[in-house]
Amino acid sequence: MIYFLPLFTVLIWGGNTIINKMAASTIEPSAMSFYRWLLAMLILSPFCLPTVIRQRHIIQPYLPKLASLALLGMVLNQSLGYYAGLTTSASNMSLITSLVPLLSVFISLPLLNKRISGLSITGGLLSLVGLALMLGQGDVLFFLHQSITPGDGLMVLAALVYALYCVLLKRWKMPLSSWTIIYLQGVLAVFMLIPLWLTSEQLLPTEGSLPLIAYAGIAASLLAPWMWVKSIDAIGADSSAMFMNLLPVVAVTLAATLLGEYIHQYHFIGGLMVISGVILSQVRIRRRSTLEPIEKASTP
Repeated sequence: MIYFLPLFTVLIWGGNTIINKMAASTIEPSAMSFYRWLLAMLILSPFCLPTVIRQRHIIQPYLPKLASLALLGMVLNQSLGYYAGLTTSASNMSLITSLVPLLSVFISLPLLNKRISGLSITGGLLSLVGLALMLGQGDVLFFLHQSITPGDGLMVLAALVYALYCVLLKRWKMPLSSWTIIYLQGVLAVFMLIPLWLTSEQLLPTEGSLPLIAYAGIAASLLAPWMWVKSIDAIGADSSAMFMNLLPVVAVTLAATLLGEYIHQYHFIGGLMVISGVILSQVRIRRRSTLEPIEKASTP
């Protein structure tokens, strides 16, 4: 029964990709990003704010790092994802997001002084070929005669940003609990998102966007991270991390079922290559190190 925790987490985060796509036609990306984190932080405040006040002297030296993490993981990554939903499919969004663990391996080389194994290089090449096959709609060499869609480009950038976020989160150790770190990042993100929110043509959320904001702000931002931390405590980071490879499978299935997106052969073959490359690249990494719960608790 304990394995339902990581499974339900992946189901929620997979569903959040569908929410990203649905939000594109319901609410402006700038407003969606702002209201998502505003709702999540309002719910967390009664539980986390007293701890933050008590630990304010411990927190103060880490505020620049927390602000940098908030900018990467909660402002740029989320906003890019919502803007990407305007011009790309939920299937593409989920498959590109699945590259994050692979990108993290390569970013760890200069920032964490980690060695890259031959398996990581092989996995990286396999994933890149799969990504090219998918984005080129079956043509691996598409980039020689055409460009990718704006949404796909934004998702690649979002994946790079989030991979950097994950690596910095591991490098910048802080004497704070997981929820305190998440809460502080979320509060800082809300303030950073205010200028972007003010550029929206409609500042108040539309009626149709309220369920989407509730899902993203409660299920994807609070419930899923809580279950993920619990699953890591129960079965370990390595076993929990394996469930993340199901995320694009869940998202693509939901996209076909709920959004009517047609899954082409190049989606299946390219996605399989991407996921296989990610798994291959992490085989040796997971034998040598254990990821911290906070790294896995962050919302994708």
